[in-house]
Amino acid sequence: MSQRQISVQGPQREIAKKWRVTRLAWGLLLPSLIFLAIFTFYPIGYSVYMSFFKNNMATYATGPQYIGLANYITLFTQDKVFAASFRNNLIVAVVTVPTSIALGVAMAIFANQVKVGKGAVRVSYFYPSLLPMVAVANIWLFIYTPMYGLLGYINPAWHFLTNPSTVLGALIVMLIWKQAGYVMIFYISGLQNINSELYEAARIDGANARQTFWKITWPMLKPTTLYVMIITLTNAYKMVDHLYIMTKGGPGNSSNMLLFYVYQKAFDQSNTGMASAITVVLVVILLVITCVQFFTQDKRIFYA
Repeated sequence: MSQRQISVQGPQREIAKKWRVTRLAWGLLLPSLIFLAIFTFYPIGYSVYMSFFKNNMATYATGPQYIGLANYITLFTQDKVFAASFRNNLIVAVVTVPTSIALGVAMAIFANQVKVGKGAVRVSYFYPSLLPMVAVANIWLFIYTPMYGLLGYINPAWHFLTNPSTVLGALIVMLIWKQAGYVMIFYISGLQNINSELYEAARIDGANARQTFWKITWPMLKPTTLYVMIITLTNAYKMVDHLYIMTKGGPGNSSNMLLFYVYQKAFDQSNTGMASAITVVLVVILLVITCVQFFTQDKRIFYA
């Protein structure tokens, strides 16, 4: 075999090897991609398609009728329940996301520094996150029940879930209690990845605890914070089980939220066209907020 033939076969073998590795990689990803396509991409695409149709199965026996953007126009101009749900969801997101992050950081720092019973502290903080959403809703339903609930023994006149001015706050407290421990786990991992030499240098320079947190701990936790912000934001828009058990969106839609309104339109009213339109709006909201957070915050993050 000539030297030229050997030099030609060398790159060919490299190309063949790369193709084998590529095929293996795609083969390993294929089951996940199929699952993602069937249970994520197809439902989203079908929801977008159905949002352009009038399809109220309860009163309409002739099948879907194409109406263009009429569902979206109705949502933003005539549907007062959608407006209330949109506003409630925005309030929940604005309150729960920063509060859960602040509590998660505080709990993580305490659980990371405690000397005695560190495991017990972490388990006790994380335990609410292990409970199913239905169980959490029933626990807090009992807590809020007048006269017989935990808070009812303190003051039987408290009616948190039937008062329009307090029901949203009651749900916000429950959601923060449920997810703060979950947020803590990510921050504990982030704290353990910070180089201890940074804290030693800060002590030598005479920095106090407040300065150390804002100059070292918090900047180094920003990659974790970016991920946690997306998770907590998604949780704020996923409240269905809680509402179904505790309030049904009441009183007077003062606790209704977008995903639960989708459930009401699709299953209670059998209006799949309008439910699809609300779903599309919800997906777009989450996608836009997530992209804005990622592309604006990622540039300010230091990855160690």
